[in-house]
Amino acid sequence: MDPRSYRDWTWVACPISLPPTVPASAVLHLPTLRVTGGKVRADVAYTHPVPKAKHAGHEVALGVDWGLNTLLTAGTLRLQQDGRITALGAGGQFRAAGVLAKQHRLRRQSERLHAKADHYQRLIGGDQQHDLAGKHALLRDEIQHVSARRTNLNDALAWSAARWTVDQAIAAGASVIYLEDLRSMEARGMGATMNTRLSQQVRGKIADRIRHLAAEHGIAVVTVPARNTSKHCPHCLTPLQHRKAPDKPTVAGWKWAICPNQPSCGWQGDRDHGAWRRIAARGLTHQNKTITDKTTGAMVIRAVVDTLEAAAVVTPTTTKISRTDRSKTGPTPRKPARPAPRRRRAPSPTRPHGRAGKRPEGHAPTDRKLPRAAHRHQNVTTTSTPTTGHQPRGATLGAGFHLHAHATPPRWETIPETYSDTGSLS
Repeated sequence: MDPRSYRDWTWVACPISLPPTVPASAVLHLPTLRVTGGKVRADVAYTHPVPKAKHAGHEVALGVDWGLNTLLTAGTLRLQQDGRITALGAGGQFRAAGVLAKQHRLRRQSERLHAKADHYQRLIGGDQQHDLAGKHALLRDEIQHVSARRTNLNDALAWSAARWTVDQAIAAGASVIYLEDLRSMEARGMGATMNTRLSQQVRGKIADRIRHLAAEHGIAVVTVPARNTSKHCPHCLTPLQHRKAPDKPTVAGWKWAICPNQPSCGWQGDRDHGAWRRIAARGLTHQNKTITDKTTGAMVIRAVVDTLEAAAVVTPTTTKISRTDRSKTGPTPRKPARPAPRRRRAPSPTRPHGRAGKRPEGHAPTDRKLPRAAHRHQNVTTTSTPTTGHQPRGATLGAGFHLHAHATPPRWETIPETYSDTGSLS
């Protein structure tokens, strides 16, 4: 068509179906049309009011700790009216070992392609008619393709981790998310292998995505200093003793933390779970020190005050249980013979035979209550963060993203903590 005047134009109505993520009260703006793959797509921007996040006055906070094998470990604390801080549940973990393995595979592939392209460039020199000029151009296209795959993988990982974190806060009713300061996680001076693993975690992208998603629900995101969050006990601030996990004695590392303050405290657990408790407790006690960074606009707590840090302890929500030593000291006594099962005292009533038949005689009645052991509460046993349980073989071969990202679902019920006088299990 070649329109020459206003009469040659006509109005066209294009119905657009909005996704359910767009709220009903949103104000739509003028769309932008673009042609992609032979189809016309519309980019529609919208705005909607959201509650303003506040700096202080928080009672329920979500603490988030960064990790290597476990990307995120998070849990919720509550600040009581009397100043005590208690834990709500046992926390959760976001593990992405398979995604990180795929990311590592793409990084190594990119490094090999760059080395090969540099070698071709040295052989070609300035001769554009060289026989290797065509291969060099193909390598450049392959490098761009691998770089795009790495970028898409990083974006998918960042959005998935951020969505999981915000969902944890919404499920627990938290009004603030306390993140560990990223400046303490800079990848330098820790060896080539550790520096590479730290740099591949895309923590900056995850933090930005968390702020974006949390702003829609009026949840504040504050960074706190990470000093001694994994070193001190979350219940008494005593320096912890780190050792191998009791359920994985053959795995290298020091993932298990034990408080030496016996018997008054004696807390033990995964060091990442102790870290998120320390981060959330530090944020709740220092929330009046929250400021807005003028450069980035993010909320931060810059320094730790010793007087406030002394109150950043988590009070146990359950009483300490003292268990007696049940170690075997002699032969096991013989148990009496099992008594005969109870039989029906009266024969079954006479009924006409139907398709379902009738119950045979001699069975115990089914209307009695189950024994007490069937209703007894089974306590939760704390285990360490899995480090080698997931074998990312599919990721190293190029499998998808969602097959290798494992996250704890939001907890809607609180799980009481358990304590023991038995000390270390290792």
